[in-house]
Amino acid sequence: MKMGASIITRLTAYLKPDFPDKKIDIRPSLFNPLAGPVHILGGGGPDVEEAIQWMIHQVRGSTSYSTKVNVVVIRTYGSDDYNRLIYGMKGVNFVETLIISNRQDANRSDIVEKVRNADVIFFAGGDQCEYIRSWKNTKLETAVKSVYAKGGGIGGTSAGAMIQSDYVYDACASSEDGIETKQALEDPYRDITFSYNFFPWSHLRGTIIDTHFDSRKRMGRIMAFIARQIQDGVSKSALGIAISEETSVVVDKYGMAKVMGRGAAYFVLGDHPPEVCKPRTPLTFSDYKIWRVPRGDTFNLRNLPTRGYYLRSVQRGRFSSDPY
Repeated sequence: MKMGASIITRLTAYLKPDFPDKKIDIRPSLFNPLAGPVHILGGGGPDVEEAIQWMIHQVRGSTSYSTKVNVVVIRTYGSDDYNRLIYGMKGVNFVETLIISNRQDANRSDIVEKVRNADVIFFAGGDQCEYIRSWKNTKLETAVKSVYAKGGGIGGTSAGAMIQSDYVYDACASSEDGIETKQALEDPYRDITFSYNFFPWSHLRGTIIDTHFDSRKRMGRIMAFIARQIQDGVSKSALGIAISEETSVVVDKYGMAKVMGRGAAYFVLGDHPPEVCKPRTPLTFSDYKIWRVPRGDTFNLRNLPTRGYYLRSVQRGRFSSDPY
């Protein structure tokens, strides 16, 4: 979704309605050190509450500690509807939503201080192009990195998950509906652009994340994205992390990913050059390695598995066989 008009920054905090006068502590982290860094990557649609709770507990270091964390939700537009959901979870001291829709606000000292003092950051869904245009190379970006560096949690859903990868499909050159599988396989260059050097998370290096994967049949799209990284000389290999709706991939501090929620995640590896990847020409790329990981199962991002995958190819813009 594209947003043309700037939205004034709104800062909202949430307290349980039963205690409207309760004093809360919004100072920097209530305990030290934090036990991360960890991530959650949501595939869009209804949020996987189990995954958000997992991230909170991981940052706290236990499900039983009395210590609590401060959570900041960041988005370029929308409401503070995450506040009530997250505040009701165990181990949460404070929740605040920051709506930051332009670079001026992303460099405001008061906003940057709120982000720096958080223990958990969650990027809501939206438009990854607007996120990159409004936040990349700002003080806000630096503040988010500082939360990661101190062992915090960084998560997001839909576009908020896609901006976590090393290589980001930014959708800045595409129409409002974006590029889908058919167009990407027919021409892997037309209206497909990427952003780099946004968030350099250690266990997500060499990755490109896609969401709404099953409902929108995006396997060919992520295959084209992977081929582009290799063809364009960005990397000799690229790993796609493709997440279904109502599904989250959580990543612990050791680089172990686990699938939670309704569906599955697909890890798609291109580890050699494509045969044909050029403008105005259908893609040809043989033998992508694909791991389908259902809910409850894990995938090691730090040391990629050497088995358990199946191979699928694209020949002149068409799948060799069903890639799912």
